[in-house]
Amino acid sequence: MTDSGTHPHFAACHVVTHVHWDREWYRPFEAFRARLVELAGQICSELDDGRMGAFHLDGQTIVLADVAALRPDLAERLRAHAAAGRLTVGPWHVLADNQLVSGENLIRNLLTARRHAPAEGALARVGYSPDAFGHPADLPRLLRGFGMDTALVWRGAPEKLARFRWRSPDGSEVFAVNQGYHAAEVLWGDDAQAAARRLGDFLTVERDRLPDGPWLLMNGGDHLAPTDPTRRLAELASVAATDETVLVQSTLEEFFTAARAVADRDELAVVEGELRHPAGHLTFVLPGTLSARTDLKKANAAAQNLLERWAEPLVALHTPESATLRADLDHAWELLLRNAPHDSLCGCSVDAVHRENTVRYERVEQIGEHVAARALRAAGVDLRLYGDRPDLDAEIVVVNPHPYAGDDFLAVELLTAPGRYPVEITASDGLSIAFEYEELGEETAFEADLDLLPDSRPSLRHRLWLRTPVVPGFGRLALTVRLDSKPSADTLPRNIAGRCITAPDGGFFEAKPDASLTWHRHDGDELANIGMLTDGGDRGDTYNYDPPVTDTVVKPRMTSCRRSTSPVRDVLDIHAVMELPKGLAPERQRRSDDTRPVPVRLLITRWHGDPLLRWHIDIDNTVRDHRLRLHVPTAQGGATWTGDAHWSLIERPVAPDLGPLPEERGREAACGSAPVQSLGAVGEGEHRTALLARGLPEMRALAKEETASGADQEIVVTLLRSVGWLSRFDLRSRTTGAGPMLEVPDAQLPGRQVFELAMAFGPAVSADEDLARLAARHRTPLRAWQVRPGTRAGDAAGALHVEGGGELSALKVADDGLGRILRLSNPTANAVDTVVFAPEGSLLVPSRFDEQPTEEPSRTATADGTGWTLAPFGTLTLRVLDNP
Repeated sequence: MTDSGTHPHFAACHVVTHVHWDREWYRPFEAFRARLVELAGQICSELDDGRMGAFHLDGQTIVLADVAALRPDLAERLRAHAAAGRLTVGPWHVLADNQLVSGENLIRNLLTARRHAPAEGALARVGYSPDAFGHPADLPRLLRGFGMDTALVWRGAPEKLARFRWRSPDGSEVFAVNQGYHAAEVLWGDDAQAAARRLGDFLTVERDRLPDGPWLLMNGGDHLAPTDPTRRLAELASVAATDETVLVQSTLEEFFTAARAVADRDELAVVEGELRHPAGHLTFVLPGTLSARTDLKKANAAAQNLLERWAEPLVALHTPESATLRADLDHAWELLLRNAPHDSLCGCSVDAVHRENTVRYERVEQIGEHVAARALRAAGVDLRLYGDRPDLDAEIVVVNPHPYAGDDFLAVELLTAPGRYPVEITASDGLSIAFEYEELGEETAFEADLDLLPDSRPSLRHRLWLRTPVVPGFGRLALTVRLDSKPSADTLPRNIAGRCITAPDGGFFEAKPDASLTWHRHDGDELANIGMLTDGGDRGDTYNYDPPVTDTVVKPRMTSCRRSTSPVRDVLDIHAVMELPKGLAPERQRRSDDTRPVPVRLLITRWHGDPLLRWHIDIDNTVRDHRLRLHVPTAQGGATWTGDAHWSLIERPVAPDLGPLPEERGREAACGSAPVQSLGAVGEGEHRTALLARGLPEMRALAKEETASGADQEIVVTLLRSVGWLSRFDLRSRTTGAGPMLEVPDAQLPGRQVFELAMAFGPAVSADEDLARLAARHRTPLRAWQVRPGTRAGDAAGALHVEGGGELSALKVADDGLGRILRLSNPTANAVDTVVFAPEGSLLVPSRFDEQPTEEPSRTATADGTGWTLAPFGTLTLRVLDNP
């Protein structure tokens, strides 16, 4: 490496030779991996003979596994170079889109990277996130939780700031460098004079941003590894010296060490929260990726929830010693992480890539459900429906995945002997549980397992809807279902006249001709256009929404509305039609004149005693090039709206749906949309309106001049964007391409699309603590299963549970197998108190995200619990050691 000390008065330009490797994007995975193996051979050869002094193999350890699958010998050479300090990789296992995945997904990503590290010390200790489409507010907190206090960021960072202190809502802070990762063209090619000119241009730009350096030149790019940097830097050393610059063949850690040494912390600007600042030249945030291929987003949210809230906690609670189930979980996480990169989860790859993504999500579901069932069996709950079907009674078990006690509204399916029907449900204390009943039909049900011969039995399948009694935190409740020869008339839903259902305040909701609702409040006020659907044109691509020059916005027309009621809920079953243009007109400036009737079905449910108004939307998408959104108004808005990030509720300004369209090439229009994990809310106090959605991350607030309903303010969620191009070069909202111009017909999302949402109003969500808890319950409702005939599950309290404030972030077996990791979060701006109940005598060890102990003293669990205070936006991670 070049010694910068030779010229102590010169500014240093650190040249880090690297590759940014997208595992899948404009080619499917296998096509990219074949090139990756070729790249690995080139890197090893140049590190061997000194043509490269060092190389950064992107920020992800998974590339080592990808190479090893085809060329184990090359992978060993890479590992040897890592052990010798010539090659760095990480700190991630995959370079995920860190806005769309959960916080726990990111933690598993970093933990997995440590297990795959090629050698001690080979993982980069820099928060390297070179190409994410914006950065979440909680990323500094995450990095600090793994011992990192630096971050390399780009898209969404403030354009004018080369260095800054980036701070999370909880106060965690990192030293951030705003630097593009793609600079391969600077030193590229055989023409040294041309390279000298390009280097001079690069240094001029960097000197304008940061006059005294040091500067960072990321010598590489997407699927590129410039060759022989040692020779090229030697050729350019004298050119740089005339500009009082020394070129240093360097590593990321060496650069950050040098940058930190000369930075005055007190003079650095502080940037708080998420990095989604307006894009500079060619530094696009690409907000359309939040809603491209929403089927992937929904599948990812479901898979995360299954692993984080069901499979991991059930193993930790009931069978933490099972090496097999823990291996199953590691494999499931590996599959899920492979879908997390931005070109995958963001939906901006070719169709073949996303077909593979879909299969991976299905595999995660298969593993997660198996692990959950096996862990419950270890707890004495056998869910295998084997043997004679119940004739007199059956047992169902309700399991609470939350650490605090609570009830819920849910559906459960039941298999009985033919001709036998559920007529009564009772709890173990004799309490009778109201329910609604539906017969699903006769079938020959099948069950088999390692210790069960194949078993096919004639069965009658039923579905029951019920409100559960209160279930202990991390506990379960057994319910007995009495059977008889015919269903009870009291349990069957009744159709009644009208288009209204009751509201939580004692007023009522009324269906309108456009299939939206009007809330007639108990105090006489009205709020109209709740749940309004609007459909407009979209001439964009998977990266950016782009409105037609002349748009046509369509709303539904209700064709029928049926109201039903039962002992537990009221339902409006609305059928509607949308006369939608078939696509864009040939010139792509407006929607087609040819239309097609697109049927829409809405099931709007209000459970008795539930603050939520639940929406089920079912649409058969047979048209192209459009955007479907749902609007929820508030009577009195404000200057900001609330959305949830990984561990924090974020206040965002109300901004235009789309800012001024750029005229200069290489620019992107500002967009008012932002990523959420599960909720958005507008208004305050009695006027607050909250929208809860699992796996629909693109939300925004519209001010009065833009609302579709005419209300003071709306919270809006994008249900789907149908587009047919990976990238285009003729958009108005982004004035160049963001990738190759390839057709992706599957991104039109043809066929049936189903969306599940919920809304809450006023007192139920006026306080952030209540909003956060309601959202947590909606994200992860209680579940119920039928217990194997002839067995009993019984009631059980959770040996580990929580009382008070805070929401569950994780309960898992520690990565080293020593104890369990319990993590709670407080997403609000107010401190909250919580009490953790663990087995008496166990040791509670405050820990970081990487599961290493903090300096805070450990505590011994008592029968009365141990109290903790979660600071505003704080997290609490405890290692629970039952036998310290």
